Amino acid sequence: MIVSRLCFGSLGLGPLQANLPVAEGAKVIRIALELGVNFIDTAEIYQTYPYIRAALKGYPQQVHVASKSYAYTANAMEQSLFQALNELGLEQISLFLLHEQESAHTLRGHHAALERLVRAKEEGLVGAIGLSTHYIAGVRAAAATAEIDVIHPLLNQAGLGIMDGTAAEMLEAINFARQMGKGIYGMKALAGGHLHKQSGAALEWAWHLPQLDSVAVGMKTVEEVQANVAILEAVSQGRAVTADPMVAQLLTQIEATPKRLLIEEWCEGCGACVRRCPNKALQLTAGKAEVNRMSCVLCGYCGAVCPVFALKII
Repeated sequence: MIVSRLCFGSLGLGPLQANLPVAEGAKVIRIALELGVNFIDTAEIYQTYPYIRAALKGYPQQVHVASKSYAYTANAMEQSLFQALNELGLEQISLFLLHEQESAHTLRGHHAALERLVRAKEEGLVGAIGLSTHYIAGVRAAAATAEIDVIHPLLNQAGLGIMDGTAAEMLEAINFARQMGKGIYGMKALAGGHLHKQSGAALEWAWHLPQLDSVAVGMKTVEEVQANVAILEAVSQGRAVTADPMVAQLLTQIEATPKRLLIEEWCEGCGACVRRCPNKALQLTAGKAEVNRMSCVLCGYCGAVCPVFALKII
């Protein structure tokens, strides 16, 4: 499949972050499609299938959708796959990934789920199989696994969020994966918002990497879509991003709105968020959750397991 260099990251639209009305979020996606984006990234945990389905309704051109699941048994993976197909209104999903794999060890633990995806690919329900990872070891494990077609690694110029090394070491692993014939699309180019003050430069850096077929960027407003499309256009034409007045104006608006993880005062200190955080950015202090903002990549996964809805990205 041939995908656009910019992948629409849909996490920010849904309940874990902006919680936009479906019609509003679908409009943002649709504008991205009309501006040339043909690749959308989602996951079961994001709860954004309704947004994507609404955006795709009546759209005449092919759009590739990638989703992910934490399932590790064959039955659970089958349920996740058919939930995605049904809620997205698709007969085939272009790419289905094992979500957040860490190493060859965790990949072995998901062998039954992977085998179910292999059968789904043979049945025509899935176009390609992949995994997402914040770990260099996860990239190397995927590179050595014949059944994996595509890898979705965390990568940004600062190396923020990479759990077992540096950006240079992650790039080295990605180069190995490319040599093994894997497709690669990056995530967290803005480090979950930590690089929002340098968003133009951070995206320019990512899009200059020939190792990446696409870069998933979370977008929840029309202005963010327009800015990201304009930045990519400038990069592809060899123009300096900061030299484009329209891009500069859009970036000024976006960079003036930082994001953070809010932990409400009614947090009960149950520890579910601490156990769930993929980047070990949360801890319990005096019976309440506390975030290390330098480690937090603002994924919002903690909020999905909070029994009292005390955590949210704002």
